[in-house]
Amino acid sequence: MVSEVNNDLCYFQVIEISKGSKVKYELDKKTGLIKVDRVLYSSVVYPHNYGFIPRTLCEDNDPMDVLVIMQEPVLPGCFVRARAIGLMPMIDQGEKDDKIIAVCEDDPEFRQCKDITDLPPHRLAEIRRFFEDYKKNENKEVAVNEFLPSGVACEAIQHSMDLYASYIVESLRR
Repeated sequence: MVSEVNNDLCYFQVIEISKGSKVKYELDKKTGLIKVDRVLYSSVVYPHNYGFIPRTLCEDNDPMDVLVIMQEPVLPGCFVRARAIGLMPMIDQGEKDDKIIAVCEDDPEFRQCKDITDLPPHRLAEIRRFFEDYKKNENKEVAVNEFLPSGVACEAIQHSMDLYASYIVESLRR
């Protein structure tokens, strides 16, 4: 689900959690529906729309996570066209759980952003702080490393697409 837009790679991304929400939704793999996982234990809310890139698979057996920066909240279950501008390496309870940082291609305020360095430092600090804090009241540890550029994000997405393709091939062989 990749489309070429202005010579930049854009990906269709499914939104699971709306900007401003405390409700953690996730895709239920058995039904294909979006279910309520939990309400966040702290007073923080998701700073941007959050979801995944379809037809990807990561080492944690989930699709590639993505935070889509745009002006407005999007309803869970909708998909948006977005461009990866960076990668936020993250460790969640000792396991790799990287997040793609993307901007909505159809939002005039952010579509000119091509790389993570195009965002104001304060916005990056807010994103980092959210992910460092959102599980603290559950006594779960999360570590966020330095943001990486768009090229690294695109490589990570391609790797997750390759893992997904391998998984499908293996499934068909069974």
